[in-house]
Amino acid sequence: MIENQKIRPAKVIGPLGEPLTLDSLPPPDTTRWVVRRKAEVVAAVNGGLLTIDEVCSRYRLSPEEFASWQRAIDRSGMPGLRVTRIQHYRSLYERQQKY
Repeated sequence: MIENQKIRPAKVIGPLGEPLTLDSLPPPDTTRWVVRRKAEVVAAVNGGLLTIDEVCSRYRLSPEEFASWQRAIDRSGMPGLRVTRIQHYRSLYERQQKY
């Protein structure tokens, strides 16, 4: 009988089209989260390179914070991850939902 094993890719495609590996992800002690780094981490989870639990423990993020990154990318792409524009994109998304 074959055991159920998780098969992980060695690399996934990053947000800018470049290959991402575990070694090319932001370091675990990252404290300054720029848009590109957030997008790379989300791409790693979406591609199966890491699980959400692994990302949260590796980068000391709450599941809610990581989920907000995923929602921002789904709604507005990489520009939605900009901290200074969160309110703008949130109100834009809410207006789109009304119509």
